[in-house]
Amino acid sequence: MRFDLGIIGAGPAGYTAAFQARAKGLSVVLFEKDKIGGVCLNKGCIPTKAILHSAELYEEMKCSADSGINCSDISVDYAKVVERKDKIVEKLRRSLELALKNAGVVIVNAEAVIYGNKHHCGLELQSNYDENDCEIPKQVRDDIIEKQVCNSIITNGEVYECEKVITASGSAPRDFENLRFDHEFVLSSDDILNLKKLPESIVIIGSGAIGIEWARIFSAFDVDVTIVEMAEHLLPLADIEVSKRVERIFKAKKIKTYLSNSVEKIENKKVYLTSGDVLEPELVLLAAGRVPQKISDNVTCIGDACGKIQLAHFAIKQAVAEVSGIEFNEELVPSVVYGCPEIAWIGKREQDLAEGTYEKANLLISALGKSHCDNCTEGFIKILSQNGKIVGAHIVSKEASALIQQITIAMQNNLSIEDLKRVCFAHPTYSEGIFECLFK
Repeated sequence: MRFDLGIIGAGPAGYTAAFQARAKGLSVVLFEKDKIGGVCLNKGCIPTKAILHSAELYEEMKCSADSGINCSDISVDYAKVVERKDKIVEKLRRSLELALKNAGVVIVNAEAVIYGNKHHCGLELQSNYDENDCEIPKQVRDDIIEKQVCNSIITNGEVYECEKVITASGSAPRDFENLRFDHEFVLSSDDILNLKKLPESIVIIGSGAIGIEWARIFSAFDVDVTIVEMAEHLLPLADIEVSKRVERIFKAKKIKTYLSNSVEKIENKKVYLTSGDVLEPELVLLAAGRVPQKISDNVTCIGDACGKIQLAHFAIKQAVAEVSGIEFNEELVPSVVYGCPEIAWIGKREQDLAEGTYEKANLLISALGKSHCDNCTEGFIKILSQNGKIVGAHIVSKEASALIQQITIAMQNNLSIEDLKRVCFAHPTYSEGIFECLFK
């Protein structure tokens, strides 16, 4: 079978590339060994946010009396929380599968092997895998070499000849030589999604987006949460003021933190820290990032597998750029950490800029009337500028994920602060906080 494009991996990068290619009239075959939708839909963004919504709802109901709503004797059925999560994921996955089929994408649900590519044509044509590890019939290999077929993808003994191959094979949770997942006590971000019962206590190792969001989820459900972070502050990739605000919020929620610290070893369900502290949680979540799952160094690689920014929206833009040629600025990729309040940023952090070379404007979210109506007064908007142009923005607020997009559009289009001052922002909204911040 011959195709214009073969794609390995059906996550955001892979399925976006497939849709873009079909829109251009190309024939496309999409290989996925697990589930359509990749990590984002099945083990990441979507299921986590579904659980997070339940956690936020429960937390809000506990304080509803302040808003005149009496919710006595509320409780959590965590098995149903997970069941709802599963239903959402299944519904979205089926919709995606149907959309791909309706677009004319051929889907192959099996592990795929790239056997040769255009960098290895002719006499040098060979498998990118050890042939002993691949169930490729000898006759199939001999035929490929004899015909000098390039970019052959083989699965279940079938050969798919592709003019071009894109690898979008995603990433996997990271563990370490002295700290391995056992999937019972030390859990990965995959494992944690499948818990049917809340633990009494948990230690979360790492305070990136995954660690912060799960700390918020468990804390909202009244689990005793402890975070261990080897950096000096929580959420180390964020602006320093954002990190300090998150630390303050977590302290108020009685989430314990061990900063500038790491795990020396785990033995007999005890977590030994380099500081000498010993923790005894019911469970451990190792949330120390993800590692790319590369298939071949000799084909186009997009998404998490390429080892750049591991965000679904970055992967989607990479796919659009690769297939449709619509380039984007890789320096302007917004980051969002979900929960209440949301955390979002774009561009330069204050610690990235030399003193005296920039201007800073800050606005407390409590200055906005909408925040008091919503009982969400925690946070701030911070805008960094140079020569009258925004170079970075950092937001802790309800709706921060939407607010940061407005600033991203302004930065992408090189709008000046004076340009933005001419925009009419609706009232009462969180968006008007951007407008007010511009006049600080």
